[in-house]
Amino acid sequence: MTKYENTGSKDTRSGFGAGLAELGKTNENVVALCADLVGSLKMEEFIKNNPERFFQIGIAEANMIGIAAGLTIGGKIPFTGTFANFSTGRVYDQIRQSVAYSDKNVKICASHAGLTLGEDGATHQILEDIGLMKMLPGMTVINTCDYNQTKAATIAIADHHGPVYLRFGRPVVANFTPADQKFEIGKAILLNEGSDVTIVATGHLVWEALIAAEALEAKGISAEVINIHTIKPLDEEAILKSVKKTGCIVTAEEHNFLGGLGESVSRVLALNNPLPQEFVAVFDSFGESGTPEQLMDKYKLNSAAIIAASEKAISRK
Repeated sequence: MTKYENTGSKDTRSGFGAGLAELGKTNENVVALCADLVGSLKMEEFIKNNPERFFQIGIAEANMIGIAAGLTIGGKIPFTGTFANFSTGRVYDQIRQSVAYSDKNVKICASHAGLTLGEDGATHQILEDIGLMKMLPGMTVINTCDYNQTKAATIAIADHHGPVYLRFGRPVVANFTPADQKFEIGKAILLNEGSDVTIVATGHLVWEALIAAEALEAKGISAEVINIHTIKPLDEEAILKSVKKTGCIVTAEEHNFLGGLGESVSRVLALNNPLPQEFVAVFDSFGESGTPEQLMDKYKLNSAAIIAASEKAISRK
């Protein structure tokens, strides 16, 4: 199996900041809006180089979405920035009515997603955002796994016409994908080939899936690992091709198992090839305060949980 190397742990939100700064140099139509969280969204370099293309809206997220929608009418490509909880749950009506229904070219960029927001606790740790956003017609939903992929995705979505939800995080995590990668919306990435179980993971769980695959190999189990960075549109072909070979699947995500990647995969399987599936996710609960490591362990969002789920899925074949 392919061995992946962590080239230096970084936070994915910094990948967004780097991608936005690059767009500031290459695409004059890109503008940025923030709801009083410039530092948390790593927007400083874009603002420094393009002050006339930045709008500080303040703690008024609904207004931010409305302004962003309006800017598209003049041909601008607005990137909005705040925490994932405030990017979705707080402004869902504005996104539905002013962005999705109207097919506005707004890029909703959301940091501090999932449990790994950490000590701020359940009120800020949204675990429902992927479900909320993927249900909106025409909305593209992306959840990146490391710094390099987040930077590449940020740059790529500027060329995609239509609303996009880009989800990333706060903690420092392994950076293992190529720095020069070409990000293709809706195209899954096969990281490791295997024959016994398919593991499809998204976001912070992709690195954990790779760790799990190595441990499974030591046990004589061949795991196929797929990086699903785009939840919608989902690469159904890649999933079905893999499970045809392996006969079972594990889905891994830092999200509620209701409404997330796992449910999207279940739909694909139910319609095409029903077979055993196990979920690594949060099971219908809110989070709590703690370090990212403590929370990922408590809620079983780690390589150990992926290993256990893989063995269970194999036993059900």
